[in-house]
Amino acid sequence: MEKTVLVFGEILWDIFPDRTVLGGAPLNFAYRLHSLGDRACLASRLGRDTLGEAAWEQVAALGIPASFIQWDTVHSTGTVRVTFDDSGRHDFVILPDVAYDYIEADGPLLELAATADCLYFGTLAQRSETSRQTLSRLLDAAGDRPKFLDINLRKDCYTPDSIARSLDYCSLLKLNAEEAVEIARVFSLPHQAIPDFCAAALDRWSLDGCVVTLGEQGAFAASTNGQKVYVPGFRVALVDTVGSGDAFAAGFLHQWLHGEPLESCCWLGNILGALVSTQPGATVPIEPTLLDSFEATPTEREIEESLKEFCGVPLMEQG
Repeated sequence: MEKTVLVFGEILWDIFPDRTVLGGAPLNFAYRLHSLGDRACLASRLGRDTLGEAAWEQVAALGIPASFIQWDTVHSTGTVRVTFDDSGRHDFVILPDVAYDYIEADGPLLELAATADCLYFGTLAQRSETSRQTLSRLLDAAGDRPKFLDINLRKDCYTPDSIARSLDYCSLLKLNAEEAVEIARVFSLPHQAIPDFCAAALDRWSLDGCVVTLGEQGAFAASTNGQKVYVPGFRVALVDTVGSGDAFAAGFLHQWLHGEPLESCCWLGNILGALVSTQPGATVPIEPTLLDSFEATPTEREIEESLKEFCGVPLMEQG
């Protein structure tokens, strides 16, 4: 049975050196979750401009419900310039004061927050007062329903206060190793191994689960019921990494909401994240033939050996 997830945040255009692609972590996440058979309702805001019209048409083409996307006649549609280093890792320059900074808390959106199976949110759309206050109202309306926080620490787009509020609200936390380093520094959490960080985060913010993604090394996750799992990742022919973390989040949350074990949540997340990184663009459909290149699930011994090799490394060294 499909789950309904309210996905709050930015829709924007990623401007690459050679192309322009519709993106934004919430949109990327919503598309991948939709592809898994769940209902991802995207709450965002577009400018009444050429880019906004094009974004609306593409969201509709992707099959994502668009009835909670708002229009703005004053502010332009969001854009971000994406550049890559020699290793293929990306960097961003994000345009401020755009339409998604002014998402409004209208009646239908508040009603959806109160009935959805989960509320997904990040940190970028909280950089402005208007969208930040709207999110607070949605989080309150959601009550004790699951709230999935995917931290994205973009330069000049977050504050310690906005991160602290987000962590106080969320029940599921997803972040990468570099973001874990920063969170550990800001909130004086352990800088030892990743399992120690996750244990401290679970205790500090009363989370149900915490997962740290490690790129091709896989992911480590822990939950309040005592589960701790490390699932190795995949080495693939990298094209670009934009959207791979969002794909991981979609796979992880899909499994979580459907009651699957923590290991299964990480496993599907790893697969989707790896597949997306082999293609240009975060919302490019995954070719079924790509699955043929993936090996079978690692044996218990292989997982144990990888865990000993990687998860004992201090966070600061991994960052």
